[in-house]
Amino acid sequence: MKTRLIIAAVAVAMCAACEQPTVNYEVEGAALLAPFKKNLKTALVKGMEDGPVEAISACSIEAPSIAAGLSVDGVVMGRSSHRLRNHENATPDWLEPVLRGYADGSSDLSPMAMAIEDDRMGYAEPIMMQPMCLACHGEELQPDLAAKINESYPDDRATGFKVGDFRGVFWVEFPER
Repeated sequence: MKTRLIIAAVAVAMCAACEQPTVNYEVEGAALLAPFKKNLKTALVKGMEDGPVEAISACSIEAPSIAAGLSVDGVVMGRSSHRLRNHENATPDWLEPVLRGYADGSSDLSPMAMAIEDDRMGYAEPIMMQPMCLACHGEELQPDLAAKINESYPDDRATGFKVGDFRGVFWVEFPER
């Protein structure tokens, strides 16, 4: 009887040791988004060197290209907002309640990971207004910039923000492991 108990205890211990470690999907989501955020910031800073009017292309052309280049092997990423400028940045369905919670204050502004569907995970990270963002998203825009934004985005809703305001989200979808 003692031998059977010892064998059973060893078998249970071995099975516990064989279990796969728990995946921290927040860490994984943040790691997947890091290059997108870094490359986008580099493009924006470079664009701003030529002035805010020229920096618009960093958001309208370079950001989607950066996201597409990093969206490989079942990973898809982007950015969205409750107040869109570019409708091509529309919110994926799974992200709608997260974005709404961030925007209306019913969720704290912490990054979050969640199971979405078909063995996939979603991760969202708030974008908070920084001083450099005010040139294009603040309360007062330079006339030439305002004209360019109005020409490019006649339905723009992405102005009127202050430093520290919630601006939108970076998001990523990826396969669950």
